[in-house]
Amino acid sequence: MSLLSSIKEPRDLDNLSRSQLDELAQEIREFLIASVSKTGGHLGPNLGVVETTIAIHRVFDSPLDSIVFDTGHQSYVHKLLTGRQDFSRLRQKDGIAGYPQRSESEHDIVESSHASSSLSWADGIARAYKATGQSNRHVVAVIGDGALTGGMAWEALNNITDDNDRNLVIVVNDNGRSYAPTIGGLAKTLNGIRTESWYRKGYNASRSAFYSLGAPGRAIFDSVRAAGKTVLRSQSPGIFPNLNIKYIGPVDGHNLEAMEEALTQAKNYGAPVIVHAVTQKGKGYDPAISDQADQFHAVGQIDPESGLPIKASAGRSWTGVFSDEMLDIARENPKVVGITGAMLIPVGLNKFRDEFPDRVFDVGIAEQHAVTAAAGMAFGGLHPVVAIYATFLNRAFDQVLMDVALHKAGVTFVLDRAGITGPDGASHHGVWDISILQVVPGIHLSAPRDELSLKEQLREAIEISDAPSVIRFPKGRVTDSIPAIRRLAGGVDLLHESPAKDVLIVAVGSFAQTGIEVAKLLAAQGIGATVIDPRWILPVSKDIVDLAKSHRLVVTIEDGVRVGGFGTRVRQELRANEIDTGLNEVGIPAEFLEHAEREEILERLGLTAQGIARDIVAQVVGSKVPHAKPLEGSLSPAELSQDQF
Repeated sequence: MSLLSSIKEPRDLDNLSRSQLDELAQEIREFLIASVSKTGGHLGPNLGVVETTIAIHRVFDSPLDSIVFDTGHQSYVHKLLTGRQDFSRLRQKDGIAGYPQRSESEHDIVESSHASSSLSWADGIARAYKATGQSNRHVVAVIGDGALTGGMAWEALNNITDDNDRNLVIVVNDNGRSYAPTIGGLAKTLNGIRTESWYRKGYNASRSAFYSLGAPGRAIFDSVRAAGKTVLRSQSPGIFPNLNIKYIGPVDGHNLEAMEEALTQAKNYGAPVIVHAVTQKGKGYDPAISDQADQFHAVGQIDPESGLPIKASAGRSWTGVFSDEMLDIARENPKVVGITGAMLIPVGLNKFRDEFPDRVFDVGIAEQHAVTAAAGMAFGGLHPVVAIYATFLNRAFDQVLMDVALHKAGVTFVLDRAGITGPDGASHHGVWDISILQVVPGIHLSAPRDELSLKEQLREAIEISDAPSVIRFPKGRVTDSIPAIRRLAGGVDLLHESPAKDVLIVAVGSFAQTGIEVAKLLAAQGIGATVIDPRWILPVSKDIVDLAKSHRLVVTIEDGVRVGGFGTRVRQELRANEIDTGLNEVGIPAEFLEHAEREEILERLGLTAQGIARDIVAQVVGSKVPHAKPLEGSLSPAELSQDQF
């Protein structure tokens, strides 16, 4: 029996010897490499926190003590130590999630996988424990140095001070800094002194005594303390020199004994403490360590020996098309610049950066800053292209509204991973952007259907100089070319038409092919359909309004939330033009979607060609459409069968 299989809950770690703990760490790394190579997932970050996570669970008592992981992609080791060792369906339907998930375990707290929020969570939980008299409970926040680039983390730190008695420990998982762990007896002794209870009590007593003497006393105390802090800082080069919070480190995050000692000191202090753990991303796996891009931050299915992908990607990705076209545009237009938030390679701006390093800005996990800085660049005469995941634009809505749109700034937003993305789960599905952006005055929003339309619409967006423009596209392989029969006067592409004008299908972006398939299924039922790609969702084209007049039913299909979505906007436009054609809004319900493959989620939601066609037939034949007439030769709802679709 392996040591790992004997760990059912964290307290099983208590009786292991030092040698057994080291053996357990090695078993965990071997397990992660073997398992994640089969399913894909976040490998490098988890290999880097093995000892740190073991130490946290040895020192603290989860779930009595609350452990909060920032972003959460480094929680695999935590899952293994809390009784979840079936990784056979990691990030797949009915398998465990790639991030903490409350439905899986009482040891998981924060499910959101958006970065830089852990310290606010920890601050709030610790304040609640204090207010409710739960003095025996600690809160531990595990945050990577990358997440500390986010402004929200610093807002939280500004509110977490050392003049309180809350039990809060912040573990900074530093896998990208150049500091070496503190070495030597003096530094180790200083760490211990600063976290002793008598040190804290003495500090508070002396502060009160000197401050009671008025301005002279305060001046003496502050000057002596400043001198002492200078000495301490010279021995321990903390990354938080200007925050009034106790600091321990740097500590070797792969030295279990050192980590346990540091965490124990922090736990016993009785006030907020930062433990600075220096780790190596991909620790123990040579292919990850040697990967220059991101040390196997996230991988697909790979050969565990070589680290090479098992499946070569079929065809070009949407991101790859954008990356190449962006570089071509940059070569032609020196005013175009790129901005991203710690996602340079994932969103495809790396090629642009490699050729024009002075024109691409990675601001870290700081989407709000990225958007407002873009507004400033536009004011200064540039045209910024802000490339981020669709789900992360949620965090910068106020800046899009008040800094870009209000000021009529020519900024283009490129939203990668829009719509249902698949295995990363609720926080990563990019399904809210259409609904959120609908309310922004003057915004231009586009969803390309294939490679050619992405290139074309990106160039059109960059030509807009007096308003925000948005291009959204999904994750994965770019759709096969879908040629238009013709382009209408208002810019809408006609993709399919039938002699009978029964149903107008308005298919947005990645649903263009689905719309064509729906039309073919409807034709088999004697229902004629016209399929159009609006190209630009906003503003709503006059073509859509005009076509709606000549059809009996309009069906909008979008890869976004129905509530406040594109279909809702079309309905408003029809009403404003006094057109009473019935409209059916097909899209994603307002719910948090599970982790599963995109196709599995679409099937469950009925967003397949068969499901959509079946609903349309039932609606048309059942005369549920206002003013609709029965179709000759059509089947009744009772006669419809699954086999026909």
